[in-house]
Amino acid sequence: IEAADVKGFAARKADAKTRGKLRGIGTATFLEITAPAGNELGGLKFETDGSVTMVTGTLDYGQGHASTFAQVVVDKLGIPFDKLKLFQSDSDEVTGGGPTGGSRSTMSSGTAMIAAGDKVIENGTKIAAHVLEAAEQDIRFAEGRFTITGTDRSVGLLDLADRLHKGAVKLPPESPQSLDAKLTTGNVPSAYPNGCHICEVEVDPDTGVIEIVKYVTVNDFGTLVNPMLVEGQVHGGVMQGIGQALTEKTVYNEDGQLVSGSFQDYCMPRADNGCSFVFRSHPVPTKGNPLGIKGCGEAGCAGSIPSIMNAVVDALWDLGIKHIDMPATPSSVWQAIQGASH
Repeated sequence: IEAADVKGFAARKADAKTRGKLRGIGTATFLEITAPAGNELGGLKFETDGSVTMVTGTLDYGQGHASTFAQVVVDKLGIPFDKLKLFQSDSDEVTGGGPTGGSRSTMSSGTAMIAAGDKVIENGTKIAAHVLEAAEQDIRFAEGRFTITGTDRSVGLLDLADRLHKGAVKLPPESPQSLDAKLTTGNVPSAYPNGCHICEVEVDPDTGVIEIVKYVTVNDFGTLVNPMLVEGQVHGGVMQGIGQALTEKTVYNEDGQLVSGSFQDYCMPRADNGCSFVFRSHPVPTKGNPLGIKGCGEAGCAGSIPSIMNAVVDALWDLGIKHIDMPATPSSVWQAIQGASH
């Protein structure tokens, strides 16, 4: 409410009236469930060129998984970001895990990467103890290095991997023979992201055209691994909601033939249908996964559709219009106004 300056709405509405526009404000709070139950694969493979390959079941086709998963591994193992790459789309390697969907990817694959990182540390501790000639219980791992407690003797994780690849380390049979890890995690509990969207619109009563002039959203997605990607997800979801609320309409003729079957006839939302969104975060980390994160993929759409339609109805309320169906196209809004004025 503070971010949207709700107290100043009356003055903005009065100003709009002087310009011949009808201004309305709409609020919607949402609570959704993300990450349906399922197992997920997490793998880390140390390559001969010094890079590390991340393997998991979720597929990055634009959401930014490669960056997000890499951030998780960087924090866990201290591996430089530019040394990490995401391997996907090969079912011989991806032997388990679920798809990308239901806002589950970072919750499930991120948890799997944490588990794989723990296994790398476990393997590395045993190998480092042999290399450093120390007892395993005296080895500590931090910031990418295995160190003998109380000394300055240490070996870096990537240095250890390089030595193993070059055959410079002879390990006893009972020791892990590599740092690589590949495992499947159990069901990660679902999480419950929530938030509030407040939208303001101006309606031109002469044409029925609706302009979104102010938009504020405050969300609880738990821990934000990559705030920029999260904000981008919300922006995309809000635009999708704008499309459903205001522009996208399937039309059939009397014979049941679809006549809005191409983008010439079916109006997708464009940048000029939106505005400069205000994004705020109020994170309450979940205890259901080690990262404390909640999904954000559908959140923009969940909050935008009702807030936009509430704003449209609020703008038309003084004309006696208490309801309007989606999509609130210029034609349908104009017809509603004409019907109310007669």
